[in-house]
Amino acid sequence: MPIIQSVERALKILDLFDERDRELTITDISKRLNLHKSTVHSLLKTLQQKHYISQDEENGKYSLGLKLLERGSMVVSHRDLRNIGRKHLEWLSESTNLTIHLVILDGQEGVYVDKVEGKGVTVLYSRIGRRVPIHTSAVGKSLVATKSDLELNLLLEGYQFTRPTEKSISSKEEFLLEIEKVRQAGYSVDNEENEPGIYCLAVPIKNYSREVIAAISISMPSSKINEETIGHYIEILKECSNRISYELGYEYQKI
Repeated sequence: MPIIQSVERALKILDLFDERDRELTITDISKRLNLHKSTVHSLLKTLQQKHYISQDEENGKYSLGLKLLERGSMVVSHRDLRNIGRKHLEWLSESTNLTIHLVILDGQEGVYVDKVEGKGVTVLYSRIGRRVPIHTSAVGKSLVATKSDLELNLLLEGYQFTRPTEKSISSKEEFLLEIEKVRQAGYSVDNEENEPGIYCLAVPIKNYSREVIAAISISMPSSKINEETIGHYIEILKECSNRISYELGYEYQKI
């Protein structure tokens, strides 16, 4: 597989910084990589624009940007999340015989980071690593419901409201109304909005700083849904979320 030279060079620039060399001039970088200053300058400006590199306005030196901290923290927290959450997801699946999903938010989409297949229903669209729209999924709605109105509006800039099924939300206005329902109820619903015949319930997971870092869902055949079963599944789903959140440092009142 061919290596993209510009990407390789950009990564080599990032690798130059360590505990000893926290700041470097463009001359330092140029010499160490044996590249012309104009080439280094272009690479640095691109990295700086994306916040992977920052530049001190006074001395002109470059250092690693906050985007790397953000991405690094995401990797660490999600590894911990999956390790901590796995036994609870298995407990929830065994208790319900249903398929359980663990999903995080990445940009304008949810990403499946874990899945426990249940005996009671097969969910075709989901697999670990796959992305899911926030407007058609219960997990997506739970992931963004605690955001402020300003944060939500920024998130939805340029968002495409695709319609995988006839029941999918098709506009920003409709989605915002749905989010308000989620905020009031404390859980979210996907009523055949992602896959025909599949009904999902989801709740958020919070960490030690009380931030929503993930959501978990239960998936079941929509034909088996009634008021009694919904109430039971919401209760046990929240219990599972509380257990995971507690192990992540979030203190809660047991249901």
